[in-house]
Amino acid sequence: MTKYTDQGKNDTRSGYGAGMTELGRTNPNVVALCADLVGSLKIETFIEENPERFFQTGIAEANMMGIAAGLTIGGKIPFASTFANFATGRVYDQIRQSIAYSDKNVKICASHAGLTLGEDGATHQILEDIGLMKMLPGMTVINPCDYNQTKAATIAIAQHHGPVYLRFGRPKVANFTPVDQKFEIGKALMLNEGTDVTIIATGHLVWQALLAAESLENQGISAEVINIHTIKPLDDKAILDSVKKTGCVVTAEEHNYLGGLGESVARVLATHHPAPQEFVATQDTFGESGTPEQLMEKYGLNNKAIEAAVLKVLKRK
Repeated sequence: MTKYTDQGKNDTRSGYGAGMTELGRTNPNVVALCADLVGSLKIETFIEENPERFFQTGIAEANMMGIAAGLTIGGKIPFASTFANFATGRVYDQIRQSIAYSDKNVKICASHAGLTLGEDGATHQILEDIGLMKMLPGMTVINPCDYNQTKAATIAIAQHHGPVYLRFGRPKVANFTPVDQKFEIGKALMLNEGTDVTIIATGHLVWQALLAAESLENQGISAEVINIHTIKPLDDKAILDSVKKTGCVVTAEEHNYLGGLGESVARVLATHHPAPQEFVATQDTFGESGTPEQLMEKYGLNNKAIEAAVLKVLKRK
């Protein structure tokens, strides 16, 4: 049985807000930028305590990225935040040229990612952002799983020099990782040891993977669960060590299966240790309007879908 318990649901965007509050008090070089979405990004306390370190750019995301790149030249550490769709797709050229190519120390912090944005619908539910960002040379891509981990990641990326894409979400989800955790960029976390199958999950799907592992255990199937919070740089060793032991893998993410975590894992396996793999992800589709729960059920992004994928991949061993 999983050793992790839901400490009370909270949204990962509030974890970002809490991390920004702490950075505002401990790191004078951190500045915040936002594109008219302060309330949604939960950075009100940072602004109240550090009004001179906040820049409201309005609905001008491309300008926000350019301003953020410029602020790094003076030694500032800009955290540019908006919805994930606007933080990536709308401003990809500015990110590529002014931030990634120029190796600027900008933290792109993106809320409302994936299907769990919910009722706002397909135009806002970006499912391609991980792929877009991981393909940029030098870009670090992080997708934490709960409130506590998002707070820890927000604090950690301020100490990392170079561009970072930090992805988080809107709904209240299980908060189950330690309050006092140390977030190490690029280091996968073993959540549940097993011998029959490896489940590699990221973001909101990590808790669902733990629920699936618990159900599988009741069926006599031992599932190893790994939390990949950093998609780039990927912890190749953790993946290979686990899959060499179990012989097969299921990847789970709130993202298109094209270009996401699953494809990164498949590359590692194809290069070093080919093994059967099943993908729990959206299948080259846009989303639609609905509650997060309805959408995750319809598009097969929950514990039941992970469990079904495990049963399928075990037959391929």
